[in-house]
Amino acid sequence: MISQMNAPCETMMQPLTPELLKRYDIPGPRYTSYPTADRFVEAFAEAQYHQSLEQRRVGGFALPLSLYVHIPFCESLCFYCACNKIITKHHERGAEYLRYLSREIDLHVAGLGTGQTVTQLHLGGGSPTFLSDAELKELMATLKRNFNLAPGGEYSIEVDPRTVDEDRLANLAELGFNRLSFGVQDFDSAVQKAVHRIQPAQQVFSLVDAARKLKFESVNIDLIYGLPQQTPESFDHTLLQVLQLRPDRIALYAYAHLPKRFKPQRRISIAELPDATAKLTMLSRSITAFLNAGYVYVGMDHFALPNDELAIAKRQGRLHRNFQGYTTQPDCDLIGLGVSAIGHVGASYSQNSKSLAEYYDHLDQGRIPVVRGFSMSRDDLARRSVIKALMCQGYVQYESIELSYLINFKEYFAPELESLQELAKHGMVTLAYNEVRVTECGWFFVRAIAMVFDRYLQLDQNRARFSKII
Repeated sequence: MISQMNAPCETMMQPLTPELLKRYDIPGPRYTSYPTADRFVEAFAEAQYHQSLEQRRVGGFALPLSLYVHIPFCESLCFYCACNKIITKHHERGAEYLRYLSREIDLHVAGLGTGQTVTQLHLGGGSPTFLSDAELKELMATLKRNFNLAPGGEYSIEVDPRTVDEDRLANLAELGFNRLSFGVQDFDSAVQKAVHRIQPAQQVFSLVDAARKLKFESVNIDLIYGLPQQTPESFDHTLLQVLQLRPDRIALYAYAHLPKRFKPQRRISIAELPDATAKLTMLSRSITAFLNAGYVYVGMDHFALPNDELAIAKRQGRLHRNFQGYTTQPDCDLIGLGVSAIGHVGASYSQNSKSLAEYYDHLDQGRIPVVRGFSMSRDDLARRSVIKALMCQGYVQYESIELSYLINFKEYFAPELESLQELAKHGMVTLAYNEVRVTECGWFFVRAIAMVFDRYLQLDQNRARFSKII
């Protein structure tokens, strides 16, 4: 076991009895949005999305944008992956994809206006580093030609360590990226073999060292607990190595085994997966190890060093959450570009076609490839604010919601407050006359707390499509 696992772990673990674990070992959304993406409907399509874009221009003033660009290609299949990806070794497909991305950008600029200010850009996938240096340069040139990438913005890219070296990282820095996210998941060789993702630890250590020399502002490491062949003891070794790396941020995700939805996961044997108790042990040890090493527990998945912008935003109450997880960016409009990309403009969500063929077909017809989405009601917006406050700040004050939505919180959410009594009894939340606050123990189950305010989930008890909370 990792050393120095003393009081913090014991303090948080005391209320977590087997009965409590069984009670809350349930599926639930991650709430990167509310309503969640499974509520999107095909009745919201290109025409409705155009209306959302046009509303941004009303009054001649629009807030800065966030851009997400999805690059779907990967050279090899990771068995745990639930992302929308295309496995291919034919790198020439990247050039064709960029041509269509350029068309989609042109269509957005026609609706938004040229030169819209962007303060956040994220390239995800798939593996964005599947693209060559020249192709990444072309993509960034296209974005800079159509948008105004503000100085001091957050410009990040997900990096598959198997696809880059120090020279490639230097190229990313030259292109303007100032944040990197390395997909590690686990350093244990048996786990890597079980999920079909072999990458030696030394390779990652060398890349993180190179990133620091290149002055990237923030380096993130992604980890997953609950993978096949993992045990609390084996994951302890991975944690020790991560702490030696000392990245600026750590994202710690629970593996969601949903083989009916994600075909690659059918190659994973259920018998090789750790049970809920082992997963919780991995989670609690991870939290304790990171806190003892000086990291700030930002929220459900994220940790950051105290001087990182994410930790600073948490301390100052400026933390937000979107489809990429926790962020320092205000609740600005998010433009999703690329196959399956999700966007958020005004009071609406939108998603592009998940099929590459359909994505290309829409653009060949000169149409933005939005195929589904959601227009939020006043009730949706109020509940969204409550859920975001719980997920980001760990509390919601009644007065702020009442002033924003002209409601009486206790009357409007009377059934929800009644449901929270059970969570309060188990030490998950504290209920005061003017607020709901998540406890230290409650952070383990913050998704369950947020679920209480999810009107759609309460009406639809079919939750098996979501990952388990533990």
